[in-house]
Amino acid sequence: LTTTISLRHDPPSRAGPQLSPSDFLDKLMGKTSGYDARIRPNFKGPPVNVTCNIFINSFGSITETTMDYRLNVFLRQKWNDPRLAYSEYPDDSLDLDPSMLDSIWKPDLFFANEKGANFHEVTTDNKLLRIFQDGSVLYSIRLTLTLSCPMDLKNFPMDIQTCTMQLESFGYTMNDLIFEWLSENPVQVADDLTLPQFVLKEEKDLGYCTKYYNTGKFTCIEVKFHLERQMGYYLIQMYIPSLLIVILSWVSFWINMDAAPARVGLGITTVLTMTTQSSGSRASLPKVSYVKAIDIWMAVCLLFVFAALLEYAAVNFVSRQHKEFIRLRKKQRQQRIEEELVRESRGFYFRGYGLGHCLQTKDGAAVEGATVFTPPPPPVTMYDGEVLHKRFVDRAKRIDTISRAVFPLSFLIFNIFYWVTYKVLRHEDIHANL
Repeated sequence: LTTTISLRHDPPSRAGPQLSPSDFLDKLMGKTSGYDARIRPNFKGPPVNVTCNIFINSFGSITETTMDYRLNVFLRQKWNDPRLAYSEYPDDSLDLDPSMLDSIWKPDLFFANEKGANFHEVTTDNKLLRIFQDGSVLYSIRLTLTLSCPMDLKNFPMDIQTCTMQLESFGYTMNDLIFEWLSENPVQVADDLTLPQFVLKEEKDLGYCTKYYNTGKFTCIEVKFHLERQMGYYLIQMYIPSLLIVILSWVSFWINMDAAPARVGLGITTVLTMTTQSSGSRASLPKVSYVKAIDIWMAVCLLFVFAALLEYAAVNFVSRQHKEFIRLRKKQRQQRIEEELVRESRGFYFRGYGLGHCLQTKDGAAVEGATVFTPPPPPVTMYDGEVLHKRFVDRAKRIDTISRAVFPLSFLIFNIFYWVTYKVLRHEDIHANL
């Protein structure tokens, strides 16, 4: 009897044996608790507010051809479920096995612009479930996502891309579920995060992207990543080689115009090399309908190289004009001689019959047959040929001399306009629109 009385006077915490963890979980969310994971918290009441935040573990594989990017994130969601509140344990929170996730209600979050995704299961499911005393639930999961990112490549490779991540509810309308960002540091990035071609800006635009469908209004939140491309790779692989090819084509202006194989071979080689370089610059890009900055550069470089080849064609043509001129003079002289011979034969025929006094010129004036004859043009002497040859060769050399200054100067002017336009003016406009 004494023992019984003393037990009755013990504190309530010692009134009976403490529940085992298994019994506690069964009481909290098991069959004996009446908890139904199919029913959301506050059923038929106010919507469930789910607070989200992400931690970016890696960011990369930004592909222009498919216009998407790949990243590895820790997605964390937190909401309150009053049915999971407990007081049996003094701990502020309980970390449970991920297998318990099937026993509780979870938001139906999905990524609206997702093209591919996978979970991580090495060495176990990369999931975390934590329940707090007041019924708050923290659910964290590690995902690798491939998300769509429509890109504007007009300024490629000096562009800044804005890639979006959208988190949306699939089945619950805003009457039942609302997503919102965590108030402090909702998007965190690993300290050692580096990208091969881009620099991830610190500014990240957080916002809401509520979707309106035929089935209702669904909650949606989004974050925008601003990625600035580093053009060091393109300088080394495209801009500098094409610049050197254009300069190499100018060597033709200093080669003797009589060295046709050298100048033609140099011109054709630079044109073909520039064509190959231009094709290589488009290999890793999508087939867009607008003109990109790299396209303008390659097209102008190809134009300069082709113009250098045509310049030698003009030089060669001008230098050979003295031969054509001499040939034309000889042809004209031969034609005049033949015409005079015909006229003399006709005049002899008419004089034989006493008609020589009847010959008339075209204007009707009567002339004697012997007066019709005109002296042929003087023949082209060797001296005249040398003078003509020197004159046309000087003209051809003058074309080469002018090209030595015009080509580099015009290419320099193009470079000034090109880099000022894309690196200064358009760059500032892009930053102003972000």
